[in-house]
Amino acid sequence: MATIVSKRLRKTDIEKRMTIPSKSLNCFPALSGNEHMVDFDVRDECGCVWKFRIYTRKSNNKYRKPVLTKGWREFVCRKELSIDDEVAFYMDKKQADGSVEYRVAVQKAVKVFGAVFAHKPFSGEVSNDIV
Repeated sequence: MATIVSKRLRKTDIEKRMTIPSKSLNCFPALSGNEHMVDFDVRDECGCVWKFRIYTRKSNNKYRKPVLTKGWREFVCRKELSIDDEVAFYMDKKQADGSVEYRVAVQKAVKVFGAVFAHKPFSGEVSNDIV
């Protein structure tokens, strides 16, 4: 399984959308033609499937600024993510048919007196409360 992107979450990632480095865009599902968004499924560490959308700027600008929009806030709320938690996306190519499966893993920040001391794997419990 290859890591596509690993990121420590910031305020904007928690409150609105998750920014993705442009260089990792080619590892996610391809945007076709003049499309500037694509939906895809991601499986988490508990086996739950989440539907996300990658959105890029509409212009033909080389700086496409990809972000995760649709589905991202629900994921954040259900996993109770906070600033400084880490999220990693992985790509797993299936051998038989060449299909690709995307995975996401969460590590919660362990803070001591407000400073990040370490990160621990997500416990797997999902909140049913959606903010």
